[in-house]
Amino acid sequence: MSSRLFAVSFDAHQPERLAHFWSGVLGWDRADDSYDGVALLSGNAAGYRLGFRPSPAQKIAQNRLHFDLTSSSLEDQQETVARALDLGAQHADVGQGPNASHVVLADPEGNEFCVIEPGNNFLAGCGFVGALACDGSRAVGYFWSAALGWPLVWDQAEETAIQSPNGGTKITWGGPPLMPNPGKDLHLEFAPDGDPQVEVERLLSLGAKRLDPAHRGDGAVLLADPDGNNFRVLRRR
Repeated sequence: MSSRLFAVSFDAHQPERLAHFWSGVLGWDRADDSYDGVALLSGNAAGYRLGFRPSPAQKIAQNRLHFDLTSSSLEDQQETVARALDLGAQHADVGQGPNASHVVLADPEGNEFCVIEPGNNFLAGCGFVGALACDGSRAVGYFWSAALGWPLVWDQAEETAIQSPNGGTKITWGGPPLMPNPGKDLHLEFAPDGDPQVEVERLLSLGAKRLDPAHRGDGAVLLADPDGNNFRVLRRR
């Protein structure tokens, strides 16, 4: 058994506003379903949605997870940056330096993301949302490879990356040391292919930890991966 990556979910003070921003940047439409919050349909080959769940959490540090958006040309990169700024993004300094060829921005709630320069071979063929770049250990890359059934496509010098067999967005981990918990961040959400409780037990056997002992009101179970990042196993969809 395995889990499907159902959504990459943002902690959001204003889910509707944040969904409007990302819909405008990415050109993704809103999903019409019973998601607890707001969700956007990606059409991405990796098969996930973007979710925006209401949360009172306060952002106290740089996010551990962020998106890398790709560009086909310098003009395309500039257009993406301009569109994001028009929608409410701001430039962000995460130590990239003045000579960086990628552009670092933050959305209206401070979530960082990068607009990557053209010609990036690692993200070639991944689509507009080239990567979900995560701060994390090699062990957590192995964990998610086993959890999702996505093969490793990079495993060198403590850095790992996985990708759906169907292609699309890669999920990458940059190796230690880990950044502090930012408080407000992005989280992965999974829909099991079978019995959710059986899938929870499988994830626990792979190294996950249970964060709440009982099912939540929406039927989801909250777990943490081996690096301590929260994720949700949803009821079967």
